[in-house]
Formats: sequence, C-alpha cells, structure tokens
Amino acid sequence: MRPRRRSRRPARPRRRLAAGLAAAVGLVGVLAWLLLGSPVLAVQEVRVDGVVTLSPEQVIDSAGIVEGTPLVRADTEGAAERVRRLPPVASVEVTRGWPDTVVVTVVERRPVAVVSDAGRRQLIDATGVVFDTITGPAPDGVVPLDVRDPGPDDDATTAALGALTALPGDVRAQVTAVSATGPDDVTLTLTDGRSVLWGSADRTDRKAEVLDALLDQIDTGTLDPADTLDVSTPDAVVLR
Repeated sequence: MRPRRRSRRPARPRRRLAAGLAAAVGLVGVLAWLLLGSPVLAVQEVRVDGVVTLSPEQVIDSAGIVEGTPLVRADTEGAAERVRRLPPVASVEVTRGWPDTVVVTVVERRPVAVVSDAGRRQLIDATGVVFDTITGPAPDGVVPLDVRDPGPDDDATTAALGALTALPGDVRAQVTAVSATGPDDVTLTLTDGRSVLWGSADRTDRKAEVLDALLDQIDTGTLDPADTLDVSTPDAVVLR
C-alpha cells in the first residue's frame, strides 16, 4: 500500500500571514519615522497669540522650542512653564497644530494700579502681582496705589485692589488714587478731591453698591455735597 502524501495547502495561508505581518511592521516603521524623524511633521513655525505688551519673539525665546524638532516630541508642557515665568503672563497654553506648528496662546496680566518703589513705577494687576515697570504715563484707568509692601501676599494690597475692582465702571472712572495703611484702612480719592473711607475688605460688593447710590444722589442734588464719604459700615454711612 502506498503511503499518503501530506497536503501542502496550509503553507499558503502561513505565507500570507507572514507577508501581512511584514507589511504591518513596515507600515508601523514608516509611521514612526514620519512622527519621530521625518522633516514632514517637524516644527516649522511657533505661532504666538494674545500678546499685547510682550513681543512674539520674547515668547518664542522663552518657550525654547527649536524649529525642526519632530512635532510629536515638542515639549509643550515645558514650554508653557517657561513662558509662564515671564512677569506679564497671567496664563498660557501651548498646543500642537498639525502638521508643523506649535501654537502659544498667552493671556497677559491687566494692570489696575501703579505702585512706586525706590523711584520706579510698576504696574500691578488685580491679584496684586507687580509685573512691569513704566516710565511714561500709566495706561487709561490705572490709578496710583499707595501701600507699604505691594504684592499678592500683602493684606493691605489685596484689600485696596478688591475695593477698586469691585466698583462699577462709572464710579471707578472717578477714582484717582487708592491707599491702605493696613487691611482695615482702605481709602479712595475721587477726581474732585473727595475721600471715600472704605475700611476693610468685608462686604466689598455692598460698599460698592452704596457708594454708587451716594454719588448718584449727590450729583442729582438729593444729598448735600460732602468732602468725606464713609462707607466702612455700609448700612450706616457717614457724610461729612
């Protein structure tokens, strides 16, 4: 009896499987090269959005992303941290814009007051951060702030800025200066020389509301003019 021959048909599926695996490995290799080594998906531009006082070049230099770096390898978190160290920057977001761009979106600090220290005039934002030095006139709406130790950790600073930023726009436009010898002793000076004794940071919104109403009544003649408006206790104001 003749021995049966073994079928060789299973060899073809195995060859197809091997060829498929080889093609898949090759495709993965090509994709890896495109992402990690090819100039096709490398950084060609660093775009900066949102800057006002800073220049795009300052932001790009701080970000430290080198053109030609594969986009997938661009250290966006590190770049954001470095840009965040620039004093005028309030917040920043760094993202990849495929196929070849890194986008740095900056939100700059908005000055609300100017402080003087050792002959220098510096801008300060609503959180108390001193972030820029100026030599000319202060920006519109920015008023002098007189406190002993300006900064975000100083209670007098935060109380004074809290009072200033709580005011309605038309009232705030009448403020020419704000001072605080301590967190419970905030005083506002108005354009006509009147003083507003604000007191502490307590009930800030209520004080702003009461001051707005008082000024309106004085302007319309309902109340007699006064040199000093004491709203430190907003439910029992004193005019003198």
